[in-house]
Amino acid sequence: MQHFYRSKLLKNRLKIILLALVATTTIALTVIARPVAHLTLTAWSDSDDRQPLPLGTVDDASHLNQTQVTIKQVKSQPGVAEVLLQSVLRDALRQDKKVAIAGSRHTMGGHTLYAKGISLAMLNFNRMQFNPATKILTVQSGAKWSDIIPYLNERGYSVAVMQSNNDFSVGGTMSANAHGWQHNSPPFASTVESFRLMLASGKVVECSRQENSELFSLVLGGYGLFGIILDVDLRVVPNETYIAERFVIKSENYIDTYRQRIDGAANIGMAYGRLSVAPESFLQEAILTTYRQIPQGSQAIVSLEKQSDSGLPRTVFRGSIGSDYGKNLRWQLEKIVGGEAGNRVLRNQILNRPSTLFENRHQAETDILHEYFIPPQSLEAFLEKCRVIIPQSKGDLLNVTVRNVHQDNDSFLRYADGEVFGLVMLFHQQRTQEGEAKMEVMTQKLIEAALAVGGRYYLPYRLHATPEQFRQAYPQSAKFFALKRKYDPNGIFQNYFYQKYGS
Repeated sequence: MQHFYRSKLLKNRLKIILLALVATTTIALTVIARPVAHLTLTAWSDSDDRQPLPLGTVDDASHLNQTQVTIKQVKSQPGVAEVLLQSVLRDALRQDKKVAIAGSRHTMGGHTLYAKGISLAMLNFNRMQFNPATKILTVQSGAKWSDIIPYLNERGYSVAVMQSNNDFSVGGTMSANAHGWQHNSPPFASTVESFRLMLASGKVVECSRQENSELFSLVLGGYGLFGIILDVDLRVVPNETYIAERFVIKSENYIDTYRQRIDGAANIGMAYGRLSVAPESFLQEAILTTYRQIPQGSQAIVSLEKQSDSGLPRTVFRGSIGSDYGKNLRWQLEKIVGGEAGNRVLRNQILNRPSTLFENRHQAETDILHEYFIPPQSLEAFLEKCRVIIPQSKGDLLNVTVRNVHQDNDSFLRYADGEVFGLVMLFHQQRTQEGEAKMEVMTQKLIEAALAVGGRYYLPYRLHATPEQFRQAYPQSAKFFALKRKYDPNGIFQNYFYQKYGS
């Protein structure tokens, strides 16, 4: 009898163990199966079905501004190019044509477009020369950062300030007065020593802080409305090796953590933040990433690695579109394994990344950028408003990057009168009238929220701000446009931005 009870007890224990194993296996398979299925489906549907533009038309990065133009290609030979450009300007005046200047067309509001106008395609105007004694790079305005960064890397140098991707032109960066992960620094204009500018009359003038200083300030952040930038002298900095460090924090603690980790540290070379767009922690958690300099006696020249446009990071990112689960999954993965924490990385490697790594590839959809510049003391107040506006507007927010920008003392139409934190937001929308209308309403609400806390919005994106919002954000704009008419009395240089707010 005792043997019988012992045997029965053993069988019961085995049954419990088996049931526990089955339950554990089932839970494990469930936990693994859902993300695997989600990411597999995302990768399967991530095909490129975009259609080429009709002949004689161009567009910008919004994919919402298809425009018929006459394209004039500008080549790199300085003398030949200048004669061509002067001829184009003379013909434009005689034929009552308007001229829009284009590099990589990464703006989103038609800043490089004018219907039935002449489009100057500047990307082949791209020669460069470096002077190691002065640490000045002289480069033509059509050169892309993807060409400049490897060129400087071979010489042990790097770009001082630029946006976080390399597929923009120098002229485009100047015209938008961009900024990036170079913390505690003014925008790009601060690194420009001088440039040559062709006015609407065809005359070429030198512009710097000492010579034609008014034009210097107007062109930097002037969206191509004052003339054609020919070449520019840029200050560059030594290339550096960094170690990346990451801190997961509450968004309400972002400024305090930034002050503790970055403001007091002389060895931080670059820094940026990312806010959660996951419904479980929407705009309430953040990851602050810093790049700490590694002191080295003599910096070895290291070749730049080629950036792949495929793989798991893209799939995880694109899997967040229209999916609460995808957004939550991405944020959990970013907190656990995201970024380059603990890795050594070159400054030039960080800068030499194209925006195409994560871009939309579907014809019926597009990704749209916003950016809001918020004083540090108002950051959490602005986020509180965003936590209401974006869900109520059903905005499909894919990403928010946070960048520190210091006071701009160079550009006329400046967005940074003092220290601000730029919140770069990426939204997904359908390329339909309904999708555009919804985006416009939400954008105006977000601009109003930024203005209410003493902030501003960035100008290179969709022209959804009302004229009154534009004037409130940029009170110097009336004088800016008056000076545009002074330097270009016949209105040769035009674009959609000027049409809406300045004409």
